[in-house]
Amino acid sequence: MSSTESCPEGYEISTDPARLDLGAMHAYLQRSYWSPGIARALVERAARHSLCFGLYERDSGAQVGLARVVTDHATFAYLCDVYVLEQHRGRGLAKHLMRAVMSHPALSGARRAMLATRDAHGLYRNFDFRDVGTSHTLMEIVRPDPYRVG
Repeated sequence: MSSTESCPEGYEISTDPARLDLGAMHAYLQRSYWSPGIARALVERAARHSLCFGLYERDSGAQVGLARVVTDHATFAYLCDVYVLEQHRGRGLAKHLMRAVMSHPALSGARRAMLATRDAHGLYRNFDFRDVGTSHTLMEIVRPDPYRVG
């Protein structure tokens, strides 16, 4: 099941795997600090086995951002490969992307959600992620006893 969410300023977010532009994703990820030189085949395999939130320009349909989630769709989620292309930054699009991710049923009830970042702690703290111990990169959301009723 896929969903599409509208964003301001002519953008939209979709979880439809058929819309993903694997070439655009590879082009960005191979130059990112977290996956320099990553092979396209690896990007394709990771996308195929993940819940991906593509960020698109509404008029052109071009993919301009991504958030990829590795999840069991029930109890655990690992957020990775979050980006907005440089020329589209400064419009609040990363926050819209994160709102879509965090409100998705696969994450909204998860007992634990994790991520690693070198430079976007402020963004993720807005969505209740907290540092893990003394790590400067790992962040998590832990919901103790999420299944307890009453």
